[in-house]
Amino acid sequence: MKATNFLISTLRDAPNDAVIASHQLMMKSGMLRKLGNGLYSYMPLGLRSFRKVEQIIREELDKAGCLEMKPTVIQPGEIWKESGRWDKMSGEMLTPQNRGGQDMVVSPTAEEAFTALVREGLSSYKQLPITLYQINTKYRDEIRPRYGVMRGREFTMMDAYSFDADQASLDASYDKVAEAYHKIFKRIGLSIIPVKADTGAMGGSGSEEFMVESEVGDDTLMLCPKCKYAANVEKASCQPDVALDKDGKPQVATTSAIEKVPCAGVESIAQMEEFFKMPASQFIKTLIYKVYNCALNLDDAPGGKSFEKISDNAATYYPESFVAVAIRGDLDVNETKLAAALKATGCELACEEDVVKFSGAPHGFVGPIGLTKLPLICDASVMIQKEDGSFESCLHDTVTGGGVKDVDNIHVEPGRDFTPYMVKDIRTVRVGDKCPDCGEPLYMKKGNELGHIFKLGDKYTKSMNVTYLDQSGKPVTPIMGCYGIGVDRTLASIIEEHHDDKGIKWTMSVAPFQVAIVPIKYDGAMKDAADKLYAELTAAGIEVLLDDRNERPGVKFADADLIGYPVRVVIGDKNLPNVEVKMRNSENADLIPATEAAEKIISTVRAELAKLNA
Repeated sequence: MKATNFLISTLRDAPNDAVIASHQLMMKSGMLRKLGNGLYSYMPLGLRSFRKVEQIIREELDKAGCLEMKPTVIQPGEIWKESGRWDKMSGEMLTPQNRGGQDMVVSPTAEEAFTALVREGLSSYKQLPITLYQINTKYRDEIRPRYGVMRGREFTMMDAYSFDADQASLDASYDKVAEAYHKIFKRIGLSIIPVKADTGAMGGSGSEEFMVESEVGDDTLMLCPKCKYAANVEKASCQPDVALDKDGKPQVATTSAIEKVPCAGVESIAQMEEFFKMPASQFIKTLIYKVYNCALNLDDAPGGKSFEKISDNAATYYPESFVAVAIRGDLDVNETKLAAALKATGCELACEEDVVKFSGAPHGFVGPIGLTKLPLICDASVMIQKEDGSFESCLHDTVTGGGVKDVDNIHVEPGRDFTPYMVKDIRTVRVGDKCPDCGEPLYMKKGNELGHIFKLGDKYTKSMNVTYLDQSGKPVTPIMGCYGIGVDRTLASIIEEHHDDKGIKWTMSVAPFQVAIVPIKYDGAMKDAADKLYAELTAAGIEVLLDDRNERPGVKFADADLIGYPVRVVIGDKNLPNVEVKMRNSENADLIPATEAAEKIISTVRAELAKLNA
C-alpha cells in the first residue's frame, strides 16, 4: 500500500480526555475517531490491526473445534424475560421497542440468544457436546465510559457458549477453550495473568479471568510469588490468621458476663480503639446490607419470611432483602463475596433509616446480639462452621455494638452470646495476607480483564426450557459454559504493554503494516530503490506501507514511530546503494546493501511471527 493511497491522519497532541497510553496513541496515530461519548470508530489504519486480532481469535477457536455463527445484534426482549435477566440487567441495557411495541434488546451479551437458537434444533444427546461462538457488536450503557475503547459503550466481543450433557463434558469443553485462550494471547504478544474470579451477573460456578497488568486497571489482583496463586480481589481468599488481644497475644475465652458501656459518639473502629484501649482485631464490626435479587432461600432465617419473594422462569428470589454482617473489626467486607454467598446480583450498605428499622440502633452501634428481624452472616474471621454443623469461635472477649445508640457491649463471646444464620468467607483480602495454597504473603497488582470463562451449569438452559433426549429416551437439560474476549480491550492492551514515548511498538502479528519503507524523497534513485524493495516484499506476502508522501523526512520518521511499524527501512541518497533497516523495538539501525534488504527483512518478519506462534 502506498501512503498517498491510504488515510494517514496523525495528530501532534492527544485529546484532553485521553489519559491512558492506548487511548492517547490510538487517537494520535489516527487509528480511532470519536463519534460520541463512549462511541469510537475504527479508521482504516486501526481496522487493519483490529481485524488481525479478530482473525487470531477465530483461528485458535476453530482449531479447538468451536463453530462460528452470527446471531443478530438486536434481540427480542422475550428471551431475556425467559431467563429472568430483563429486570436484573435493565440499567445497563439499551431496550428500544419496535413499531409494533415489542420490547427489544441491543445485545450486551448473548447467553439468551445462543440458548434460544440451540433450543430450536437440539433433540438428541448425539448432538452434544458443541461449542458455538460469534465475534460481534455489543452495547452496554456504561455510566461513565472512559479510556477510549478500553471501556466504551459500543464494543466488539468474541463470546462462545458450550452445551454439554454432563459435568465431565463441560470440564473438557472449558479446558479446551482455556487452552485456546493461552494460545491466542501468546500469538498476540500479551503477558497474561490467569486469575480466579467471581461469576457476577452471569451466574455459574467455575470462573477464570485472563488479565493484563495495568496502572489504571479496573481490577485488583492478589498474587502469590511462590506458588503463582492468582485471584481477583473480588474472589481472593487467604489462610486464617490468629486474632490478638491488647497485649499482642492470642485471645482467650472469657467467663465474664456481657457489660454495657456508655460511649456516646464512639462510632468508628478508630474511635473504639482509642476509647477501649484495644486493637481493632478484638472488635466485631456489624453492618446492615441491602441485598438485591437474593436467590438463597431465607424462609428459615430470622426475618426471612418478611421479605417479598417472587418466582419467574429462572428462579425464586427476593427482589429486596436485608442481612446483618459480622466481621472482625480490622477487616473489610467484600461485597462481591457477600452477594455470591447470598446468590444475589448485588448488595450495598443500608441507609440509616433501614439500619435502625432492622437492628434498633444507628450505624456504629449495631451489634450481633438480639437480631431478630434479619439473618446474621458471620465472616470466617469471627466464627467457623465445623463438619458436624456446629460453630467454633475465632474471637474471644470481644467488643461489639450494644444494639442501642451510644452503647457498646464488652466481654462478648461468639457462640455463647449469639449464633449466626450462616458463616462464609466474606473478607476482603489485603496485601500481606497469607496465600490460601502455600502460606506465602500475597502481593497486589492492578489489572484489566481481557477474557473471562465460566461454567454456567443449567442457569439458562433450565430457565429457558432447553432439553434433549438421552440414551434412554428421557428428556434431559444440558449444561453450559460461557467464554468471552473483548476484542477492543485486547487491541488497546497490546498498546498499553508495547509502547514508548515516541508511539506504539506493535508486535509483528497485529501491526497494521509489518514494514514501512521511507524514502527521504520519493524521486530518482531513491524512488527506484523503494519501488523495487516494495515489489519484492509484497510478492513474498509481507505487508508493506511505502511512504511516498511529499513530506519532510522528520514528519515521516515521527509518523513511523508513532504508528509503530515493526520494521522501518530508510532509503536516502547518502546511503545508497545501502539502506537503513531499523526494528521499532531497537535503538540501533543496520546499513545493508539494497540488493540484500528484501531477503533480510522477509527473514526477520517470518522469524518474529514464528516466535509468537510457537
